[in-house]
Amino acid sequence: MTSLSRRLASCATFALVSVAAVDASAQVTGFAIDRFNPSERGSDWFAEDSLDMRGSARPALGLLAEYADRPLVIVNANGSTAAATVKDQLIVHAAGAMTIADRFRLAFDLPVGAYEDGTAGQVGNIPYAAVSSGGMGDVRLSGDATIVGKYGDRFVLGAGLSIFLPTGSTAAYLGDGQVRLLPRVAVAGDVGIVAYAAHVGFQVRPLDNSFPGYPTGSELDLGGSVGVRALKRRLLVGPEVYASTVVTSSSALLSTRQTPVEGLLGIHYALSDAWKVGGGVATGLTRGFGEPLVRGLLMLQWQLPYRAPVSDRDGDWIPDDVDACPDVPGVRTNDPKTNGCPAPDRDKDGVPDADDACPDVPGARTEDRLTNGCPIDRDHDGIPDADDACPDVAGVKSDDKAANGCPPDTDHDGITDSEDACPTVAGPRTADPKTNGCPDLDRDKDGIPNTVDACPDVAGPTDPDPKRNGCPEAYVQDDVIKVLDAVKFAPAGGIALTDPETRRALEGVLALLTARADVKHVRVEGHTSNEGDAAANRALSARRAEAIVGWLVKKGVARARLTTMGVGGDSPIQDNTTEEGRRANERIELHIEP
Repeated sequence: MTSLSRRLASCATFALVSVAAVDASAQVTGFAIDRFNPSERGSDWFAEDSLDMRGSARPALGLLAEYADRPLVIVNANGSTAAATVKDQLIVHAAGAMTIADRFRLAFDLPVGAYEDGTAGQVGNIPYAAVSSGGMGDVRLSGDATIVGKYGDRFVLGAGLSIFLPTGSTAAYLGDGQVRLLPRVAVAGDVGIVAYAAHVGFQVRPLDNSFPGYPTGSELDLGGSVGVRALKRRLLVGPEVYASTVVTSSSALLSTRQTPVEGLLGIHYALSDAWKVGGGVATGLTRGFGEPLVRGLLMLQWQLPYRAPVSDRDGDWIPDDVDACPDVPGVRTNDPKTNGCPAPDRDKDGVPDADDACPDVPGARTEDRLTNGCPIDRDHDGIPDADDACPDVAGVKSDDKAANGCPPDTDHDGITDSEDACPTVAGPRTADPKTNGCPDLDRDKDGIPNTVDACPDVAGPTDPDPKRNGCPEAYVQDDVIKVLDAVKFAPAGGIALTDPETRRALEGVLALLTARADVKHVRVEGHTSNEGDAAANRALSARRAEAIVGWLVKKGVARARLTTMGVGGDSPIQDNTTEEGRRANERIELHIEP
């Protein structure tokens, strides 16, 4: 056997030593023979993932073409090639990815068999048709996340899941015809100029009859890469190795045919921050299914350049690295010393001096440039509301805080001078503009001015005696019935009814009680001077009180409204040492009770 024949044999997909052992009735179903599973767009490697998931809504798109030379051949028992079922295979991957929230990534890979050819062959009694056309491959949808670290760190740990949809042709060996799942864990990092990546995954692959005598199914998937960065990190050169082995059968685990291993040498170069190209060549290192003699790779990729989030602690849209006041919101200026700092504001009211109509007095922001930054003055009287006792009515300045900013009120009666008919004399408020704010000259409305009315709050007749003028004979004052005239008594305690003053007094009390039904109870007290025996005086005063009550009852006042008390000389109102004082103490008092 020539060296080329040996190389072909080492890359063979399957070889049967004893074709007679194969059941002629066995049915063969094709499957996805491509052992190259490209990394997501945005990765620095062909097969491994550099775990670059920086940025939010950061897309990546790319095209990757892979050519495989004789990935599926039939080898005779003596090692010669019987047929190349898939001789040439060109697959173009249209792929894209989107990073989300600086940690997550969603991606897709759409493989298209652009060209395939081969020759028919047979193993035992089982024919294998030649592949002569391409078609769609199994579409891959993926989701990944970084767990520890970020791109460029010495160590980054990530995990993800790929779902392969059964969109590929089994006849063209481009698809399994069933859904595949590939959960995985990956690591990557940069140590100086050295970059590395690796992964371990488990492909859930429900195959069981692809090739008689060779169990297929779920696989352990793993790989790794290491390379060197150069030319200011634009260039990455290094090998990648990826492999898998069927784990659903003990006879298949780590067996040659069901354990394909490939080695790849790749080169990647960044044309710019966004565009990257790459090329590589790979070869099978074992004699597993799907390993080609040679695999060639070409890649073109675009990815939105990553821009690190700009720090702006004070939120004024001026980056901290150029903000002279990074912790205080400010305004943009051309002066590096003031850029990002608050505009000058001498009165510290939040309105920059350039816009402040009152730059030295704290105020409030308004839409009116003439008042913007000035103290609020709703009534526009020149006195700020904070100091204005009448903020909604224009007034005048005053040293009195209670009147500052209020309209003038000279007599301080609560009625402004403009409404006060008597602005210099305090008076009550009335509805009559002619008397509003003026003193009430006749409060009891008895026709006698207050100034000469001895009883200005109780209506009464005129009298030449100034002490009686304007007073009724009897009236209520502070729960006491006042009587103008004194009641005179006989020596034994009876009433001197023949005395005119006495009769006026009694008639006055009778008139008041008759008119005032609201006066329910009256206590009639008799008082004497201190002359004589105290007990005798109390008895005398009691008889006098009873005499008053008796007279009122005879005149129609209900007895239940009246009570009596003999006080004697215990409560004098004047000095008992004078005749005048003793006469004043000889009296009757009428107290209204509840």
